[in-house]
Amino acid sequence: MKFLQIFFVAIVAFEHIYFMILEMFYWDKPKGLKTFGLKLEEAKISKTLAKNQGLYNGFLAAGLIWSIIEKSNFENTAIFFLSCVILAGIYGAFTTKKIKLFYVQSIPAIIGLLLILLKF
Repeated sequence: MKFLQIFFVAIVAFEHIYFMILEMFYWDKPKGLKTFGLKLEEAKISKTLAKNQGLYNGFLAAGLIWSIIEKSNFENTAIFFLSCVILAGIYGAFTTKKIKLFYVQSIPAIIGLLLILLKF
């Protein structure tokens, strides 16, 4: 495994840990409201869905961390979870009409995936 590959996989994993924390614990708090551009009433209504979404982000982070720890199958595991992140970012940006979501979520995963596929 190369340093840059692990570095980008770790960045994406830590991003998803951060997303998980925001969605599960701060969705209806000032930080979450500001981050997601929500009003308090909207956040209260969608809080359960946000916690579910946060849990999925936690699973993505766990899979990416697992790929780093389980060195014997790093590439295959990282490729799978990075691909999931990329697709989630594309879908999220498309459905929410917020292109920033694509840049924040998908671009680091795309870089990590390319580094692995191109054997950097």
